[in-house]
Amino acid sequence: MTLRKILGALLIVLIGLPVLFGMIWAVGLVKASVSSEFLTELPREIIAVLPDKADEIFKAAQDETIVSDPDTRAWFQAAAKTGFSPRDLMDKTGLLAWMRGGLSDSLRQVGEVLRGETPLRSISISLRPLKDALLHPEMDRFLEETLKNLPPCDDKGLKAWQDFATWGETHRKLPPCVPDLAVAKAALLSERTRAVRNLDDHVEIFEDVRPFPFHRFGFTRVVTLLSYLLFLLPTLIIFLGSLLGTSSRAGLLRWSGVSVLAGSLPALLLALGIKHFSLWALEGGLFTWRSHWATEFGEMVLDKLRWIPIRIVDQLFSPVVGVAAVVAVVGVVLVALSYSVRQNVGAAKS
Repeated sequence: MTLRKILGALLIVLIGLPVLFGMIWAVGLVKASVSSEFLTELPREIIAVLPDKADEIFKAAQDETIVSDPDTRAWFQAAAKTGFSPRDLMDKTGLLAWMRGGLSDSLRQVGEVLRGETPLRSISISLRPLKDALLHPEMDRFLEETLKNLPPCDDKGLKAWQDFATWGETHRKLPPCVPDLAVAKAALLSERTRAVRNLDDHVEIFEDVRPFPFHRFGFTRVVTLLSYLLFLLPTLIIFLGSLLGTSSRAGLLRWSGVSVLAGSLPALLLALGIKHFSLWALEGGLFTWRSHWATEFGEMVLDKLRWIPIRIVDQLFSPVVGVAAVVAVVGVVLVALSYSVRQNVGAAKS
């Protein structure tokens, strides 16, 4: 009997608990990543606030107390003198109307399909309005007016512009000067046209779905339910370990309950710790974006959009916390039932 208990305990501790811990995280992250809130509602929120955030970034980039690089500030100060704001430019080029209309509506339709509210059907997001906005005459006018507000180039500036005109996209910053208005405008417009041409005309979200046998398919709900099947593996291992460790019904329930608690509580505490530490670091400004890939301007932009990673962290880890909490409750219930079974057996014998 002692050998059986040792083998049962080893099976649970070495295999069952790690697998249960991993399954809790897997199910929680799957549930978060396929939710319509994460895939469609969050992008729609970003679209709604983007014009205001773009204006904030545009204004902050001109402030030397925020952006110390004089070249970056010079470009934004020259752009500000045109009288355009990012919101104005998005409005005049039709970009704002597309974001709030066609793009937002397509994301809404995707969310409805994911939740099973509407039949599964082909949905594509047209990027033609985006491409048209980038090639709009108002964009040309904004670019030309910005260049007019820059001073002439010195020899170093001329060399940088010549390299840009020859080789196109460059990893080095263009200096805030103009070698020749026509040449500079032609180089920038050529590079913009090349970049726009490389964009697809549309993005397919659901494609070739006509032969699908179901009228409605709640993708989010079905994938989440299927992910719960992952719990069959740790359940089986814990059950087998409990069978080896005890022969009574009360003991089986208690071993199983304690094992479930031992696997779920660490997952719950870890998920809570990561979630709240990450939110505290992001909201309090403790986390910095400064690295080899984030310039001073890039760091400022990321700080202005800090609420996006905050929302992502919250939506990713909250389901893990919820799943771990439910599993822990199951463990508590099993332990409680073990004492109830024991009392019932004792009452029957008396």
